[in-house]
Amino acid sequence: MSSKRRRKKARVPGLIITIILLLLVAEFVGLLAVTKLLPIYLLFAVGIVFMTCVLLVAMLTGNFRKKVRFIIGAILGVLLLVILLLGNLYVMSTYNTLNKISGVNTQTSQIGVYVLKDDSAQSIEDAKSYTFGTLSNLDTENTQAAVKQIEERTGQSVKTQEENGVTKLVDSLLDGSCDAIILNHAYLPVLEDMEGYADIEDKIRELDLLSVDVEIKTDDTASSDDTAKQTDPDNIIRLYISGIDTRGSAIINTRSDVNIIATINTDTKQMLLVSTPRDYFVPLSISNGVPDKLTHAGIYGIDVSMDTLGMLYDISLDDYFRVNFAGFIKIIDALGGVDMNVEASFSDRGYSFTQGMMHMNGEEALVYARERYAFSDGDRARGRHQMELINAVMQKILSPEILSKYTEVLASLDGCFETNFSYDRLAELVRQQLTDGGSWNIVSYSVNGSGDTRQPYSMSANAYVMIPDQTTVDKAKELMQQVVDGEVVNLNE
Repeated sequence: MSSKRRRKKARVPGLIITIILLLLVAEFVGLLAVTKLLPIYLLFAVGIVFMTCVLLVAMLTGNFRKKVRFIIGAILGVLLLVILLLGNLYVMSTYNTLNKISGVNTQTSQIGVYVLKDDSAQSIEDAKSYTFGTLSNLDTENTQAAVKQIEERTGQSVKTQEENGVTKLVDSLLDGSCDAIILNHAYLPVLEDMEGYADIEDKIRELDLLSVDVEIKTDDTASSDDTAKQTDPDNIIRLYISGIDTRGSAIINTRSDVNIIATINTDTKQMLLVSTPRDYFVPLSISNGVPDKLTHAGIYGIDVSMDTLGMLYDISLDDYFRVNFAGFIKIIDALGGVDMNVEASFSDRGYSFTQGMMHMNGEEALVYARERYAFSDGDRARGRHQMELINAVMQKILSPEILSKYTEVLASLDGCFETNFSYDRLAELVRQQLTDGGSWNIVSYSVNGSGDTRQPYSMSANAYVMIPDQTTVDKAKELMQQVVDGEVVNLNE
C-alpha cells in the first residue's frame, strides 16, 4: 500500500467523527434557533464555541496513526457528542413543554349528570327517558351545552325541569321531583360548605361527567373610567395567577383558591404580587352587581375571574397563568421535595408538621398548602402557604440541581400549568432577560377585610365571606400604579 493511500486511510476515522459532530452541532444550533429563546448574539456565540470544539477534535483525530493525539481527540469527541445529544434532548423537551402550556385559548368545564345513590341507571343511555333538573339562573351556557351532548348521545330530546338555585336543584333530586340533575361539578364543593349538604356525595352518584369547551374571552369590563382601561405600555405585563385544586391534575374551571395579580415592569425589573383572599365578597362580572365569593368566579371561567378582579382594582386583565395544586405532587417529587417554613405545628391526613423549616415530599406539601383550620387566619393562611409553595417550587426549578432531573420535571409540568401567553411572547421575555440581565425586585402585598356571614350569588344560603377593606384595595391600586410608572416599590415606607 502506498504512503499516500495509508495517509488517506488514517484520516477516515477522524473524518467520520468530525462529520457526525458537525451534523449534531447543526441540529443543536438549528433547534435553538427554532425555540427563539436565545438572542442572536448568544446563538452565534454557541455556534462558534461548538464549531471551535469540532475543529479541535478534527485536528486531533486527523491522523489515526498518531495514537496519543487521536485518543485525546476521540475522548473530546465523545464528550462533545454526549453534550450535544443531551443538549438536543433538553432543548426539544423544553420547546415541546412550553408549547403545550402556552397559547391556551379555550377552557374546560366539567358538567356532571347525577342520580340518587341507589338509582338503577348506569349510563346516560339508561337515563334517556328521565326528567333532568337544571339550573335556571346559574351556569346556563354550560348546562345547555351538556343537554345538547346528552341529546346527541341518546338520539332524542331531553326532558328538563328548571330550578332556581343549587340547593333547590339538589333537593329536587333528593325528593324525587326529578330523576337526575345536570350540574357543574365545581358546585359540589360549594354545596358541601352549606349546612345540611356536607354529606351530599354520599346521597348522589355521578352517572357521567361531560366536558364542555369554550373559547376564553377577555373583555375590558374592568371600569367605566376609560383612562383606567387604556392599553398598558409594552414594558408592562399584568398577569392573573390562579391556583386551583381539583382531583387529578387536569386544568378545568373550578373554584380558584389563589388569586394573585402580578404587575410586571420589564424595564425596571419590578414585580408586584397582589393577593386577594378567596372569600373576598365582591360582585362578579356576570352577577349583575350581586356580590359573591371571589373563589366562585373560577366556576364560570378564568375570564370571569380576570374581569371580576379587573372591576375590583380598576384595571384590565387579559393574561393569565393557571396552576393545579393537585398536580404539584408529581412536580415536587420529581424535584426531590421542597423546603417549607411551617408556621405552627399540626397533624392532618396522617401527616405531622412541626413548626420551623421542614423538608416535604409532594403529598406532604399539598396537605400543608391545603390546611386552613390549624391557623388563626384560616383561608388567608392557606392562600399564603400556597404562594410560598409556588415560590419554593420555582426556586427549585431555577436551581442548578434541576439539570439532573430536567426531563422528569418537564414531563410533570404537563397538565398542571397553562397560560394564554403565546409561545413567541414567552420566548421574547426570556430573550430580554438574557440580554438585559439584572436581578428583579419582587414585592408581595395582600389586601384584607373583615369576616361576616352573607348569601353569595352562587349559593342558596348564608356563608362566611370577607368584606373588603377598601383602604387595602386602594393601597394595592396605588402600588400597581407605582410599578407602571417605573417607581421602586417599598412597602416599608
